[in-house]
Amino acid sequence: MLWFQGNSMQLAKYSFQLLLRNLSSKTLLPVLTLFTKDPCPLCDEAKETLEPYKNRFILQEVDITLPENSAWYERYKFDIPVFHLNGQFLMMHRADISKLEKQLQKLEQQGTGGWRAPS
Repeated sequence: MLWFQGNSMQLAKYSFQLLLRNLSSKTLLPVLTLFTKDPCPLCDEAKETLEPYKNRFILQEVDITLPENSAWYERYKFDIPVFHLNGQFLMMHRADISKLEKQLQKLEQQGTGGWRAPS
């Protein structure tokens, strides 16, 4: 599991680099984005819960309190932790392992990790 924290532009660049790296490998890993802030005890608890699954996704953290993430702050300030899987809302408030497992299995069966190669 890869932990990433930074601004939106860095996040976009990093995501693109991960996509390119994934495209060159046989197995593509989906990206699980954690919307968080510091401190966030529920986020820390959620990350611990996700630890056994760390080899099945890339974890990116987005600090919603940074000025460049103000839109995420307005959206999720009362709901963190919030998780998106490959850019789609997945869960909030707690890490729901059964929901995560179901979505990861679906992506693994598709064999793409949810990413599509650019056309």
